[in-house]
Amino acid sequence: MDILQKIIETKKKEVAEQRKHISVRELERSEFFERPVISMSQAIRHKAPVGIIAEFKRRSPSKGNIYNDALVPQVVEGYEEAGCAGISVLTDSQYFGGSLADFKVARGSVQVPLLRKEFIIDEFQLIESKSAGADLILLIAEVLDSKEVLHLSRTARSLGMEVLLEMHTDSQLPKINEYINIVGINNRNLKTFEVDLDASIKLLHQLPDDFIRISESGLSDPAAVVKLIDAGFEGFLVGENFMKTKMPGIACAEFRQAILELKNRK
Repeated sequence: MDILQKIIETKKKEVAEQRKHISVRELERSEFFERPVISMSQAIRHKAPVGIIAEFKRRSPSKGNIYNDALVPQVVEGYEEAGCAGISVLTDSQYFGGSLADFKVARGSVQVPLLRKEFIIDEFQLIESKSAGADLILLIAEVLDSKEVLHLSRTARSLGMEVLLEMHTDSQLPKINEYINIVGINNRNLKTFEVDLDASIKLLHQLPDDFIRISESGLSDPAAVVKLIDAGFEGFLVGENFMKTKMPGIACAEFRQAILELKNRK
């Protein structure tokens, strides 16, 4: 069993346990449930050509501890100041050191759109996401079949949230549907954790033009991001590159500036 399968098995147990402790009705009474959603799609377009979704992530299965004692308000406020299009917050506890509590703190700290970065397998998690103030939810094509993607994306949109579908291979292209807002190509193979930007560019050229298209993972070189912009990517999800520093917001601002300077030289 690879790490992704382990995470999904753990997630099934977690969701079953959560259902015992809190009802959908209770989640719907959250202070964030009725708040207007901020469009991540529009934010990425507005920040073009460098629409960065900056990530709050304490650790990962591949890298171990990244910034375990990071304070949510300090990091997300720094990202907002840096001019990011939006922020991604990891909420998986066992493998990434995150929590839904982290997400709620982030929601109360910034006014940019927030992505709940989670392994979503059940519509209960969508209600959770809405109750925590999520603007965008992640669906991972690697762990969901076409019917599951359709059901979860349609349900998310009915709740007012936008949907990011993450994929890695062309075999996952048929899982795209009309309820998806953003298609993300993960440069990292979730089974081997190897990064291949050229493979992502090849897959990009097979995507329909009517979706926002973003590149995810392994983005640490401004020149590589410029290459991806030139290939047609409109946004970029960046996590470890910022979180491995003690001042992620400043790292984000410097990264954006370096990309813009390289673009302007062309």
